[in-house]
Amino acid sequence: MVKKAVIPAAGLGTKFLPATKAQPKEMLPVIDKPAIQYVVEEAVDAGIDDILIIIGKGKRAIEDHFDRSPELELYLKQNKMRQAYNEVRHIGDMANIHFIRQKEVNGLGGAILYARQHIGDEPFAVLLGDTIIDSVIPVTQQLIDIYEQYKQTVIAVEEVPDERVENFGIIEGKQVGETIWRVSRLIEKPAPGKSSSNLAIAGRYILTPEIFRSIEKTVPDENNDIQLTDALHLLLKREMIYSYKIAGKRFDLGSKFDFLRTNVELALRRKDFGREFKSYLKSLVT
Repeated sequence: MVKKAVIPAAGLGTKFLPATKAQPKEMLPVIDKPAIQYVVEEAVDAGIDDILIIIGKGKRAIEDHFDRSPELELYLKQNKMRQAYNEVRHIGDMANIHFIRQKEVNGLGGAILYARQHIGDEPFAVLLGDTIIDSVIPVTQQLIDIYEQYKQTVIAVEEVPDERVENFGIIEGKQVGETIWRVSRLIEKPAPGKSSSNLAIAGRYILTPEIFRSIEKTVPDENNDIQLTDALHLLLKREMIYSYKIAGKRFDLGSKFDFLRTNVELALRRKDFGREFKSYLKSLVT
């Protein structure tokens, strides 16, 4: 049973400067919630209430966001702002959220290694803090269901255009179900023509505790980053790994354009003002 989740959120967010000079990229608002709250809510909706967030220097705002705020709660309650009060209380109560600081920012694999003591010998979910996935069934729950079937590491993937393969970690393998592959190879950002697959890793994983040993043995890349994809490739020598093509739409907040696109698309899906927003967008192009 998967009971714990890890959310790496220690990156410097340099692509969003100057907005991220004094606040974490993960705290940038997507409509009316910080991006990382969507990620935490996905884990909670999948039945996980023990969450470890890996943060770095300057990320204190993430801790403050998920903490209780008695003064604000009292103000909202006294002024009969019931909806806002309930939303603020929900943030502080929805899960047992722990934090640990990554002392050196050295890649996704390096971040996950910091979770070793908290995780122990249990399987665990990993959700990237700058990736939002809109789906009917939480993608983390989808992965847990596959893990319960195979009891092996499961990687979320999605199909991407061939010309974008070089921007992602890519998996190759044998298809064993309509949406499931047994992985034979993982490649981090392959050069054009170096992979026969267009199945890109989608920022969600169920990992076995054996991943920690693989991370320790992974050679850092030219930027001194320990790539999780490389560690998973080492793990293949000891365990089988499966990938699952997710049912849902992934929003990667990796660039300013993607951030704007995410806000627009999720705003259009809102029941409270989506129709009005759509009309506004139409007025801009007519």
